[in-house]
Amino acid sequence: MLENAQPSVLADRPQVGRTLTFRIAPETDVLGALRRLRDGISMDCGVIGIGEPVVLALGKSIPGLRTFPAMSGPACSVPSTQEALCFLLRGPDRGAVFDLTQHIRELVADAFLLVDSNDTFTYREGRDLTRFEDGTENPQGELAVQSAIVSKGEHLRGSSFVVVQRWVHDLARFRRFSEERREMLIGRRADSNDEIEEAPESAHVKRTAQESFEPPAFMVRRSMPWATATQEGLEFIAQVESLDRFEIMMRRMVGSEDGIVDGLFTFSRPVTGGYYWCPPVENGRLDLALLGVG
Repeated sequence: MLENAQPSVLADRPQVGRTLTFRIAPETDVLGALRRLRDGISMDCGVIGIGEPVVLALGKSIPGLRTFPAMSGPACSVPSTQEALCFLLRGPDRGAVFDLTQHIRELVADAFLLVDSNDTFTYREGRDLTRFEDGTENPQGELAVQSAIVSKGEHLRGSSFVVVQRWVHDLARFRRFSEERREMLIGRRADSNDEIEEAPESAHVKRTAQESFEPPAFMVRRSMPWATATQEGLEFIAQVESLDRFEIMMRRMVGSEDGIVDGLFTFSRPVTGGYYWCPPVENGRLDLALLGVG
């Protein structure tokens, strides 16, 4: 199953990353652009995802793929900003990521228009900008494979789905909280990363405990911090074999189950949200047969 998965799906976080999203330009050759992308992109560039707008434009269907749903809860909202293509680039430095960006834009230029670009980075050996460790309970080994990689279906086996959701942190507000309140919002001790048993039910750790769902909602998270001169936050990235894994968790976070909203919303908010299918690889190239790319 792993032999035909995109190699970056289960790879560790890079030192430097970049998220690119594209929309479809009207009255263009989408099929031709996808063919150029398949033939011209190296599989070590990062994760390549295809959104439902592309699938619908070609009159096809991908089992399990859908558009990211907007949600709301008490004093919180989760927007949908579904796009056509998403690239999660990886590289040793910003120069390498810049070159990859230019190459991709040239490959898809006539049919896809760049909507958004966001530079990401590894912070303090994998911590969020809040300085809490991110992705502590990521599944490992075979469980990670089962959580992130589709195991059945012709031209589907070895593929994955990725959730990309940008969160904007209000770090100034967060830092005004006492250390005890910050830790209770997250549900872990900042220094030791130990889970706090007496944390409230709104604590992020308790809202998102993967084993507490039925069936368990294990995801391989590869989230990365981002920062500009005026804003900062977390680019939430999760690889899943089924989008249901993320969706039931997000609905619990906004309080759909019991009216309890995740403490994360006290100082952070999502501003983007998209679901993308990450096609499998055949002979070192994307296998786009399900989209009619021959």
